[in-house]
Amino acid sequence: MNDILNTLKLGVLFLALILGLSCIVMSVISTKQGAEAMQERVEYGFFGVTGLVITGLMAYALS
Repeated sequence: MNDILNTLKLGVLFLALILGLSCIVMSVISTKQGAEAMQERVEYGFFGVTGLVITGLMAYALS
């Protein structure tokens, strides 16, 4: 049973890592201009950092 929980934690860790990194990349390559661009970059940046924080928490949970 413990192996199943660790497998699920590892899956969540990889999912959060991939989503966090992809959001950060999307905030960097945004092609919009003006205030709309800044709003999009802040939103994507926030979700990216949140994904990386969840990745760190899941890494801590696995150890």
